[in-house]
Amino acid sequence: MLAYACTGPTAGNFSLKDVVIMRKVIFIALAAAFALPAAAQQSPVASDSVIRDIITRRVDAKLSTGMVIGVLEPDGKRRIVAYGASGTPRPLDGASVFEIGSITKTFTGILLADMAARGEVKLDDPVAKFLPATVKMPSRNGREITLLDLAMQQSGLPRMPTNFKPKDAANPFADYRSDALYAFLSGYSLPRDVGETYEYSNLGVGLLGHVLALRAGTDYETLVRRRILEPLGMTDTRIALTPAMRERLALGHDAAGATVPNWDLDVLAGAGALRSTVNDMLTYIAANAAADVDSTKGPLAPAMHSAHTKRRQAGSTQMGIGLAWHVLSTPGGSSLVWHNGGTAGYRTFSGFNPATHAGVVVLTNSNMSHDDVGFHLLDTSVPLQPPRPTPVINRIAITLPSATLDRYVGDYEVAPNFHLLVTREATGLMVEPTGQGKAPLFAEKEMEFFFRVVDAQIVFQVDASGRTTGLVLRQNGRDLPATKVK
Repeated sequence: MLAYACTGPTAGNFSLKDVVIMRKVIFIALAAAFALPAAAQQSPVASDSVIRDIITRRVDAKLSTGMVIGVLEPDGKRRIVAYGASGTPRPLDGASVFEIGSITKTFTGILLADMAARGEVKLDDPVAKFLPATVKMPSRNGREITLLDLAMQQSGLPRMPTNFKPKDAANPFADYRSDALYAFLSGYSLPRDVGETYEYSNLGVGLLGHVLALRAGTDYETLVRRRILEPLGMTDTRIALTPAMRERLALGHDAAGATVPNWDLDVLAGAGALRSTVNDMLTYIAANAAADVDSTKGPLAPAMHSAHTKRRQAGSTQMGIGLAWHVLSTPGGSSLVWHNGGTAGYRTFSGFNPATHAGVVVLTNSNMSHDDVGFHLLDTSVPLQPPRPTPVINRIAITLPSATLDRYVGDYEVAPNFHLLVTREATGLMVEPTGQGKAPLFAEKEMEFFFRVVDAQIVFQVDASGRTTGLVLRQNGRDLPATKVK
């Protein structure tokens, strides 16, 4: 899932009690129920009628404008189910074009593995080796950040650069270019050791895509097209929309159902710039799934298999990470290889089950997560989140100074395995609960904020010096305190 109003994979190590609390407190969609009761029996991928019922309930409950789901059967057959509106006269189908957001990161991870296999780079090469000599790459305690650190989300770099100040909030990445990235890197001090912890970073994987393109002597889109898209025959996956793709573009919508502009990424393209279709993404998932059956068959199979290989934990014992791809251990005993994505108007999911060779792609043209659908179709031990309509919130938002919003940014612990991550975006504050998507906060007073996607409020707490020490989450008649830990 891009940090700017987008999800990235996160994980929680919940007990059953934690899950019950979370369902009462937090909103949007359950990305994965990481500690539910005993494992359910593995079932075949749901029928088209079942999938259509899932989609229909969500679209009719206004949880999405439209959804297209693609299924890769274990025998290689493909099925596509679509429901809802594209925002244009053209109906949704397997050829409809969506922004896939952070699923782009998996392409970047495969590029790294492929270039390493070709001898063009080494996984342990320092990133500084490929940047201009004038750029001072951050390091700590004598440890340099490597290409592998970026791919494994353990570089110590933040989720987004601190000098990310969009001129156009509706297209926030468009004016963030290499000069700004280089200035940030040269002036940034790492707050923790490289490799110390998993910390999802759009900046890190965007930087990885940039340096791989520099090494190849081309731009990121050309590199992806030549190394992955053309070999797989993915003609409808691009950054720059072709005329034919533009005709089939499903317009993006925010959580309130309003149409929003598409995003254009420059130097951080490797973090989330690609657009694609369910047809193309099923081709991509099929190639990835096949690579785990026989990692020697096909030019990309070794790189794909390497990218899927779990290399460390990613936030919990249930979640791991390879080269950008995440690996979820489900209550049913499966290890699902997956990644999600999101931009201002789209939420997406792609994944497969190496044990069954089944794959699922979920593309939506609304900024509300449906990761639980993808997980559930791959392994029914991961439950579906019951659809709920967006509530009507009759509160008036005010505008606060940037300095005021900045002081609320941080990681707030509600329970040992359940946190609220508050980030600063161009449009305001965003809140990302452990294991779920992000939602915008709206200011009502200087320290009091509310959500529009759920009837809940957050009140920040500060000490006498003005330092933020915690928050209180108010919902369903309960006040849940959280301590700021970062």
